[in-house]
Amino acid sequence: MDWRVRAIRGATVASANTVEAIHEAVTELLDALEDRNHLDPELIISATFSATRDLDAIFPAAIARKRPKWDSVALLDVQQMHVEGGLHHCIRFLIHVNLPSSQKQIYHPYLREAKNLRPDWSLASIN
Repeated sequence: MDWRVRAIRGATVASANTVEAIHEAVTELLDALEDRNHLDPELIISATFSATRDLDAIFPAAIARKRPKWDSVALLDVQQMHVEGGLHHCIRFLIHVNLPSSQKQIYHPYLREAKNLRPDWSLASIN
């Protein structure tokens, strides 16, 4: 079977700048990533999380690292560039994963208020 490295994007919004709210949002986002893509986390190469400057209660990567099979994934947190009028309490990710070449679709999870950031990527083909 042929394999290819693919990039998956996603985003969500935390309801508040608390550990609990960020944990809930990140967990929901990563659950959607895994479930909708039928993704085994052992195939993930790396994940970069960004958060807007109004989120600093916990690192999103610290939440991901505690998930089953995520402990050996290379994880990085960065602060999202601030743009006036941008979405508040927003958490984004860019994940690189090995996928079978036969997998023709990737689900890019954009949840909560972040769903309007990339409506064109809610279900995008990969060719």
